[in-house]
Amino acid sequence: MELYLERGFEETTVADIAERAGLTARTFFRHFADKREVLFAGSALLQQRLVEALAGAPESASPLDAVGVALDAAAEMLGFDRDFSRQRQAVIDANADLQERELMKLAGLAAALAAQLRERGVPEPQAGLAAETGIAVLRVTFTRWVTESGDASLPELMRETLAQLRALTAAG
Repeated sequence: MELYLERGFEETTVADIAERAGLTARTFFRHFADKREVLFAGSALLQQRLVEALAGAPESASPLDAVGVALDAAAEMLGFDRDFSRQRQAVIDANADLQERELMKLAGLAAALAAQLRERGVPEPQAGLAAETGIAVLRVTFTRWVTESGDASLPELMRETLAQLRALTAAG
């Protein structure tokens, strides 16, 4: 992350990253497919946590309430280091290819949530709508958390944003 911030993503090489970490490039490639994956390495684990939390939501939960349970799990996982998250987001925001990769990650998360909702018996289009809405809440909340000052934790902001969405749709 330091190298990306110092030199920019484009100017940082795998060799630079490996050297800074005290590794060889070969060792780097055992852990990451390319230098982008340093920023997205936790995506599979995030997806797994979201799906597991959604699967564990009470059967009586509405689709959006079940997605809310998944969002709580995501917030707990992502909300541990605000400074790192701010730095990571700054690197992504400065590079169009990384922004595209981030959008692909979010689309994958939405697809995984929709699939889990369908397994719970939620029909389309409700499953897709609830999943996409949940990812929108995640994206909006995460952006607030990394750009705003304040003491609110990511889980607190996630619940607040979901409540604002409910109020917005109820006002209809």
